[in-house]
Amino acid sequence: QVQLVESGGGLVQAGGSLRLSCAASTRTFRWYTMGWFRQAPGKEREFVAAISWLGGRTYYADSVKGRFTASRDIAKNTVYLQMNSLKPEDTAVYYCAADRKDSGILNTNADEYDYWGQGTQVTVSS
Repeated sequence: QVQLVESGGGLVQAGGSLRLSCAASTRTFRWYTMGWFRQAPGKEREFVAAISWLGGRTYYADSVKGRFTASRDIAKNTVYLQMNSLKPEDTAVYYCAADRKDSGILNTNADEYDYWGQGTQVTVSS
């Protein structure tokens, strides 16, 4: 059974930084695109960032561009989201997701992703 496990969330003051990790439980990790999404209470799940597994191409939501950086370590079957200059409005549960489609598209639509992690809470205090 394929599982994605997020870690690295926590409580941080505005202006601080966190690095989230998403590790696959399987020995192999062959998805084409990894995505990061977030969901605040009462809000719809929101796209944050995406990265292609092999090529390392990235795409970011305008709200995080210049502050967040997605990366991956193929050998460790792990993707990361480095979050800098955090704002209270970044507070949410953050999810990683995997898209197996070989479309060449870094999808921003959550419905396009096949596997999801359990989420990790990020809270930014003012």
